[in-house]
Parts: sequence; structure tokens; C-alpha cells
Amino acid sequence: MLLTELLEKLDAKKDRIIEIRRYLHENPEVSFQEEKTAAYIEAFYKDLPVDSMETDFDGQRGIVVTIKGANPGKTIAIRADFDALPIKEETDLPFASKNEGVMHACGHDGHTAYMLILAETLAEVKKQLTGTIKVIHQPAEEMPPGGAIGMIKAGVLDGVDAVFGIHVMSMMDTGKVYYRSGNTQTGRSYFNLKIQGKGGHGSSPHMANDAIVAASSFVMNCQTIVSRRIDPFETAVVTIGSFDGKGQFNVIKDAVTLEGDVRTMSHESRDIVEEQVREFAKGLEASYGVETILEYKNDYPVLYNDPGVTEQVQKALEQASIPEVDAVEETVPLPPSEDFAYYLKEKPGCFFYVGAMPEDRKWYPHHHPKFDINEKSLIISAKAMAAVVASFCDSEK
Repeated sequence: MLLTELLEKLDAKKDRIIEIRRYLHENPEVSFQEEKTAAYIEAFYKDLPVDSMETDFDGQRGIVVTIKGANPGKTIAIRADFDALPIKEETDLPFASKNEGVMHACGHDGHTAYMLILAETLAEVKKQLTGTIKVIHQPAEEMPPGGAIGMIKAGVLDGVDAVFGIHVMSMMDTGKVYYRSGNTQTGRSYFNLKIQGKGGHGSSPHMANDAIVAASSFVMNCQTIVSRRIDPFETAVVTIGSFDGKGQFNVIKDAVTLEGDVRTMSHESRDIVEEQVREFAKGLEASYGVETILEYKNDYPVLYNDPGVTEQVQKALEQASIPEVDAVEETVPLPPSEDFAYYLKEKPGCFFYVGAMPEDRKWYPHHHPKFDINEKSLIISAKAMAAVVASFCDSEK
């Protein structure tokens, strides 16, 4: 069977997956600047028996490799991201970042490593495949608007029947693979509010118009959005992460800038939050006599896994009997946002998760300077995605 051969071949290559991951970890590049990483990926495919390789997507350095099976059938896409973050690494790993202030702190080095070896292996057995596989290496997942949009606009999903992706997760148990149907990861919005008052001496507030008081009122009002406007069974978060009110202790501040982050698990909740933020900002003008300028942007949408496709993924993972996988479990909804959601707005598919908790269970969250993954998760990722591919593209089925 196709899957049996894929798993055997991947077993023989698991050390190479780790080698590639460590090289990429040492040489991270931030979003939209991944020139060397893209070149490394392109060079990897140069002598492999793939059918085509595209390298320019709306000006972005994405790479898409096409592998055609011997028999006609469905076209599926499998995606891995390859950008890093502007974070100074503090792991003390022997293969820590050589690029000062840049770090693979979200596992994208691992995603790329497993995907390269999986693609190589699929190319080796393509005579046993039915249909076509598009392997998408995507830049700039971390920086809105994200790299997915440009690749989609350039046609990467043309003719694709289903699309799949994996994320390794440091807080999830190594040896487990997780899935969820329906709304799975939050959508994200951002806002910037400038409040202009009138400065003055701290002893004479009646002669000024205090922007800090107005801004404080706005912050407190925002705390009521989730508690009073959102269904308690919904997931929503409104965070004011920046409050620029620094000044002298005896000076009334004339202007304040606030920045906020919004996460919602449905488009209905997203609309409610935006409406309330706009109302609260506008209300400051009437209540406090200030002027306001609000910039509000919705970027990554809610990540929605197609129920039918997700059920097939679940069955494929359970029936694969991957030795390194102890369990296949349903996960709870996840708060982080992910630009794979754009692919899932266009095509049915499933984004699922591989546990990558370190052996000592002392894990750090994604985007932390000490973030690391259990490298056993990489062969699990390769085999899990192989099981999904085989369930759609095995010529014997």
C-alpha cells in the first residue's frame, strides 16, 4: 500500500528532517525578507523528480512544487510556512539563531523541514499516486496581511479540491495529533485610536482637556464588550496592549494613542466588537470634548475546518497506526490566529496540530524567546500528513 511505503521511507529519513530543521533554526529570516530560506527550499527541489516548481507569487518568495500521480484524480494542496519572528533567542541551543534579533519561535523551521522530506518522498512514489499534489511553501505567515493572500491571488489554489496544513504545538503532548471541526482558531483585528485633548498645568485641569482621562474611560468601556455583548459560549478577547500616555507628573496630557488587539471565534462576534469599539471611540468626543481618529482593521479571518474533510482526516490518522502516535484527539478552540484561514475560505480543508512538548515538559509558549519543540514531533508531522495525502491519493483506493 502507498501509506506503508511512505511511512517506511520517512522512517529512514527522520534524521535528515532534524538536520534541516536545525539548519533553518540557525538561519531565520523575518516575514517578507526570507530570501535565503526561499533559495534553500528551491535548491532542495532542483534535482528531485517533481513535475514543476513556481517561485513568484504576487512578488512574494513563495515556492509551489507540483507532483502528478500516474492516474488522474483529485488535486490536493499541503502547506508549510517558513518565516521567523523579530525575537532575540534565549534558548542556549547548540543550533540557536545566528541572526541577531531574529528567531524561529513558532515552529516554522520544523514545518518546512518535515514538508521538504515528505515532498521528496511523495515524488519518489508518484507512480503510485492518483491525482496531483501541490506542495506550498509560504512566506510571511507572521505579519499581516500574511503571505497566504498573495499566493491565493496568484492562483495557487486554482484547480485544488482540498487543502491541508499542520502546526506543531509546544503546549500539546508529544505523541498526540489533534483535530477540530468547524471554527477552530480565532480571527484577528487590530485598532489604533488617537485621542486629542488640550494640555495644561496639573494644578489647573479646568483650563485643559485631559486626554488620559478620556483614554482611561475608553479602556474601561472596552472591558464590557466581551462580558456584556458577546454570547458567553463564544470566544472573544479585547486587549489594549499599548497606552501611550507618558508625560510629566504635573502636566495634563494633550494627546494619547491606544492600540488594541481583538480575537473572535465567529464573524458575528467580530462585527459586534468592531461596532462597540467605534461607538465608544466616537462617544469620547461628546463625553469629554476630545477629538478622535480610529483606525480599525480586520486581518486574519476565523479558521474554519470543513466538517466532512476533517472527518476524513480524523479517520486517516486513526487508521494509519503510526507507531509514534499515541492518540488522535479533538482539541478545544485555539485563541491564536493563523493565515491558513485564508486558504480555508477558498477551499474545503483541514488545519490540524501535532504535539511538540519538550521531554521535560518545561514548555514555553509560541513567540517566547525560549520557545523550543520536541523534535520527535517532526517525523510525526511528516507521517501524519502522509496519512492524509494517502487517504486522498492512494491509487489502490
